[in-house]
Amino acid sequence: MKVEIKNLYLKPAIDFLFNLELERKQSRHRTKFIKQMNERLKEVGEERMEIVKDNANLDEEGNPIEKDGEYDIYDKQKFDKEIKELFDESLVIEGGDNQQMLETVSKVLKEDKSKLKGTKAAVRDYLCDQFQIDKEGE
Repeated sequence: MKVEIKNLYLKPAIDFLFNLELERKQSRHRTKFIKQMNERLKEVGEERMEIVKDNANLDEEGNPIEKDGEYDIYDKQKFDKEIKELFDESLVIEGGDNQQMLETVSKVLKEDKSKLKGTKAAVRDYLCDQFQIDKEGE
């Protein structure tokens, strides 16, 4: 099994899975999956800050200048393109040591009968797509 989670969906997926009420093995495997996504989310944050520094006016200490709560970007079009590329990249988790974890999280998603709407429903749908739950005929 192989699962790809776009960087854009890391935080919402973490939040969604974190709030599911699970026990024992399901909880452990969910936590392991979240840990991998959190590690990637941290990397994305660091890469995002590098993109900001490369595209923003900097102060004397080399930090991006902020105006009205936003970075002072001098080439907004280039900045937006680089950020989009970063968020379009995916965390790929494949079988091997992760096989049981992926199977457990997939089972959790298949068995989740909670009624959701809005962002939570969209995130669950996205995760189900990534785990190819509907494609398995389940």
